[in-house]
Amino acid sequence: MLPLEGLIVVSVEQAVAAPFCSSRLADAGAHVVKVERPEGDFARGYDAAAKGQSSYFVWLNRGKNSVVIDLATKEGRAALEELIASADVLLQNLKPGSMDKLGFSLKRLRKDYPALICCTISGYGDDGPYADRKAYDLLIQAESGLASITGGPEGPSRVGISVVDIATGATAHASILEALIARGRTGKGADIRISMFDVMADWMAVPLINSEAGNPPKRMALAHPSIAPYGVFNSRDGKGILISIQSEREWKKLCAEVLDQPDLPNDPRFANMVERVRNRSLTDKTVADSFATMTRVDLLKRLADADIAFAEVNTMADLAVHPHLRRIEVDTPNGKVSYAAPAAIFIGEERHYGAVPGIGDHVEIPTAPRIRSRQS
Repeated sequence: MLPLEGLIVVSVEQAVAAPFCSSRLADAGAHVVKVERPEGDFARGYDAAAKGQSSYFVWLNRGKNSVVIDLATKEGRAALEELIASADVLLQNLKPGSMDKLGFSLKRLRKDYPALICCTISGYGDDGPYADRKAYDLLIQAESGLASITGGPEGPSRVGISVVDIATGATAHASILEALIARGRTGKGADIRISMFDVMADWMAVPLINSEAGNPPKRMALAHPSIAPYGVFNSRDGKGILISIQSEREWKKLCAEVLDQPDLPNDPRFANMVERVRNRSLTDKTVADSFATMTRVDLLKRLADADIAFAEVNTMADLAVHPHLRRIEVDTPNGKVSYAAPAAIFIGEERHYGAVPGIGDHVEIPTAPRIRSRQS
């Protein structure tokens, strides 16, 4: 039996943040009802990379039931009400105020279904000067300052994945699990509000604290502002290898066992981290010149033998054949699709992942083991 088996999640969702959360609940055994508008979740049209289907949708909607409901109609709103009446969790990330206008205000739902856990995802929350703004992943990357510390000296950059949406979905997932534990103790539901901006502002705590202390972080691409050597150096055959030297012990081992320069730490310019950072250009040139004399294979062996922290700067093609990559395979309307497995491994409990639904594949309304009646 999976941990959330028997629980019903109704998710009025679109795009990435809420679907990320509900997909993880589905993985754990929850019966997730994905409420889609008649034309479907617009994320279905993001691309056609997964056998003609959206890579985003195939990744984030496995194991769910798709129910088409036109919430603009009286019949549609009645159908959603019936779903909510049987649900343990209501998750939604529509435009702020949309559910209220449809007659599903949180105040009313909390009164009628006191054991229901409601989780609302928005861009900027319910109030404040930006509450009515549209919010997408890249917009929040920019607004939160994340883009300002990402990239190289030439200018701000987008993080290469939808990191704000994913972080928000993961926050919602953790918060719902907390609320389920609390409900098991008290019998009471919860009203959880999560904004994308708040999630990213929380993640930005360290650069914010440093900036307010007079040391704003600089964009340094794959280097580190306070550690040297820490960055990418090319082998003789042109392969980028990232190293991270975080202690004097590691620096001495790098010099002796990889660079073949055991006396280098005795040079005052390289004697400690502060001096190496102060003389970063010379430090990096010294390492780069040595790396450029060795092939990738030789370098990787030397670094591994010396127990130096390193990584290759891989492409997506490299990741696709990476020896450490775990995969799962899921059914979709266009056939099986393989992609990276969820990170959590439950020892002794093999997980099976449900199919990705087509639009409106499911029409039956699920019934909870114990339906929470509306209170008068």
